[in-house]
Amino acid sequence: MKYTTLGGTGLIVSRLSLGAMTFGQGTVFPGYDSNIDQSAADRLVGLALDGGVNLFDTADTYISGQSEVTLGRSLAGRRQDVVISTKVGGRIGGSLLDAGLSYRHIVMGAEGSLRRLNTDWIDIYQLHVPDPLTSTEEVLRALEDLVRQGKVRYVGFSNFPAWQTALAIGEQRRRGYTVFSTAQMYYSLLGRDIEQECVPLYRHTGIGVLAWSPLASGFLSGKYTRDNPVPADGRRSRFDFPPIDIEKGYAVVEELKTIGRRLDATPAQVALAWLLTRPFITSILLGITKTEQLEDNMQALDVRLAAADVERLDLLTTPGAAYPGWMREAGLDPQVRNALAT
Repeated sequence: MKYTTLGGTGLIVSRLSLGAMTFGQGTVFPGYDSNIDQSAADRLVGLALDGGVNLFDTADTYISGQSEVTLGRSLAGRRQDVVISTKVGGRIGGSLLDAGLSYRHIVMGAEGSLRRLNTDWIDIYQLHVPDPLTSTEEVLRALEDLVRQGKVRYVGFSNFPAWQTALAIGEQRRRGYTVFSTAQMYYSLLGRDIEQECVPLYRHTGIGVLAWSPLASGFLSGKYTRDNPVPADGRRSRFDFPPIDIEKGYAVVEELKTIGRRLDATPAQVALAWLLTRPFITSILLGITKTEQLEDNMQALDVRLAAADVERLDLLTTPGAAYPGWMREAGLDPQVRNALAT
């Protein structure tokens, strides 16, 4: 295993982490069910721990809280050795009050997660999705109170736009609150949108990125092809998310296979190895349902991509810049650039 620090903190975390979204038995999302019981979860967690993984991620909404309960049981006796991340904000019940980022819901959400995880503290507590109805001040006050009570060590967010993140960080600094350490964001070869506005902000403020769906829900594993676009055992066959450019996806998978044949690596391993070359990525969340998947994915740490391989994958997948992003280069005068380059 390889390790790094979490954003601007001194917390040491593994470059690969285990996502527990599928831990439990029931519906993960409409059209996608999971059946990972406690014994199966124990095997996955044990394999991850044996491989040096020390960061485990879940959320209170995953399978109606079963994910947190199952993960907590799997980590029993190892709590001091691991970093647990969970999230708040999604719907967890039938009441109007059982969703969002109000002070009430965040605090009650944390207390519920602590019970289900059977722990005295949450290492990383993240806002799962933006809440357009609750003020930034109220959200941040709730997080800060949890930190000061010792229930939460670090705070972060998931799926937030850059402008909202910048606004929140400014408010945290103004009030002397604990500043965000993590951004849990979708990032893969087929989903590089955060590079345009979010990543520059993260690098400027010292936020570490935890990448979710690094294989685009399995598309980059190589099982999805033009000849077999809807494999029966594919997650995307039941839940087509996150959205991707299918034609680009097929081209990328072919390139992954080409590189993989030369390096004796699977397409998934090559895709994950490419993510590990990104300097802003702290840890890659592996959403696993089978031990053989985890064993395969963890071998990505041993894949050494040539500079030409990285460049080829970059060129295949770099998204076109959206305005005003494509004007960014105009801010550096050519004569000044040339003078600084000599």
